[in-house]
Amino acid sequence: MGIISRGFQGRRRGDDERLPPGQYLTEDFPVLSAGPTPRVPLDRWEFTIDTEGGQVHRWNWQELRALPSETPTVDIHCVTTWSKLDTRWQGVSLDVLFEDVETAAEYALVHSYGGYTTNLPLEDLLDGKAWIAYRYDGEELEPRHGGPARLLVPHLYFWKSAKWVRGIRLLNEDWPGFWETAGYHDYGDPWREQRYEGD
Repeated sequence: MGIISRGFQGRRRGDDERLPPGQYLTEDFPVLSAGPTPRVPLDRWEFTIDTEGGQVHRWNWQELRALPSETPTVDIHCVTTWSKLDTRWQGVSLDVLFEDVETAAEYALVHSYGGYTTNLPLEDLLDGKAWIAYRYDGEELEPRHGGPARLLVPHLYFWKSAKWVRGIRLLNEDWPGFWETAGYHDYGDPWREQRYEGD
């Protein structure tokens, strides 16, 4: 499995204030995955939020799609140094999903179909910072890009925007996910070049 799709072409734009340090612009949307692409039938898809107190909030596909959606246009930045500007998405803000969730947790561990996980401070998922996205550039989100739905957290490196998202577990302590246990930075701020542990 290749890390970056063949034909990936980037260009440095050091004069662009929207480009974090060490990043290159691309018009492509490179496909990077930690394993095989899961195929999740919509009639079996669900998204859950599990609180630290054991409460489970659950949405099936129809319930998620019935919620108010937003259409954010955001820049995305991959830890492998590509950036793509003005990407257009549609999805449900995490603020909507957390409306009835009572929690004192400070951390979240995101789970995906296929077994992938990634960790974030809960505050990085709220206040208009994150979405469960199911459309990209006017089309249903393709499986290779995380469809039917992925987490979208554009202010962090894109590995934090978990593909094939299926749930969030709220925790009182930080718990590293897949790439974080493999030496990637625990937080992943592209503007501070937090690519690897110790950056």
